[in-house]
Amino acid sequence: MSAIVKLVAQRLALGLLLLLAVSVLIFAGTQILPGDVAQSILGQSATPTALANLREELGLNDPAWLRYLRWLGGVLTGDLGTALSNGQDISEAIGRRLGNTLFLAFWAAAVAVPLAITLGLVAVRYRNRWPDRLISGLTLASISLPEFFIGYVLIFFFGVKLRWFPSVATVYDGMSLWEKLNAIALPVTVLTLVVLAHMMRMTRAAILNVMQSAYIETAELKGLGQFRVIFRHAFPNAIAPIVNVVMINLAYLVVGVVVVEVIFVYPGMGQYLVDHVAKRDVPVVQATGLIFAAVYIGLNLVADIVAIVSNPRLRHPK
Repeated sequence: MSAIVKLVAQRLALGLLLLLAVSVLIFAGTQILPGDVAQSILGQSATPTALANLREELGLNDPAWLRYLRWLGGVLTGDLGTALSNGQDISEAIGRRLGNTLFLAFWAAAVAVPLAITLGLVAVRYRNRWPDRLISGLTLASISLPEFFIGYVLIFFFGVKLRWFPSVATVYDGMSLWEKLNAIALPVTVLTLVVLAHMMRMTRAAILNVMQSAYIETAELKGLGQFRVIFRHAFPNAIAPIVNVVMINLAYLVVGVVVVEVIFVYPGMGQYLVDHVAKRDVPVVQATGLIFAAVYIGLNLVADIVAIVSNPRLRHPK
């Protein structure tokens, strides 16, 4: 157990170092953007005196390293700053938006993960036969299309023509769960189609790799059914790579929802980020970028830890 604790502690330390490095890149990236934040806030008619006063108030005249340390100190204490465009507290605004994004990602994962694993098992069971070819072809077609194209096609057919679901995914606190699910049906479908193929094909490849093992042949010689051999013997031993790819796609569901949220005008983190990029609201861009990075790194750490716990060869590499 001590070896597992040591490996997990090492992964967590590396994750924190990586997040620190990402915070430096995010801050540096926002500082080298063209244009002037003060000019953007006050407009083209601002006087030089007003610009100088605002730059001094925002701390833009301080050295970059000092501004970074001040920003990082605020992040560590839970203070993400104040939005320049509207004066709102960023932590409060992000709290509401992040909840909406996690709600959307949760239901997309609840549909995509079981469906991908089930399709992967069916594809292995009927390997090189028409169900396998049909599943592979449809999933590859879905992943080949960009999110915005799938989104607009679904809006056209199911939102405009058939009127089964709303084209604008608006959710708010007073809505019931059923109303919220009806509102996010189309964006959940888009996200499911985007991540389904990758998870399904990794499930199929991992199980087929395990199917070459001697104990699988022994189970088959005992007269066990093909699907029982796959589900009871092959699938548990292929869980580590499957968990890895599932976690990576879950990270995408949270981090990669920007395009989907903009298409469906969904009040989540992605829409919040895009709105404030247009306004050149640097504190908001920095905060949302850091949160997206933290979620992505965190889910990849979970995948790494699960792989270590489930695979003895990773715990004892020698």
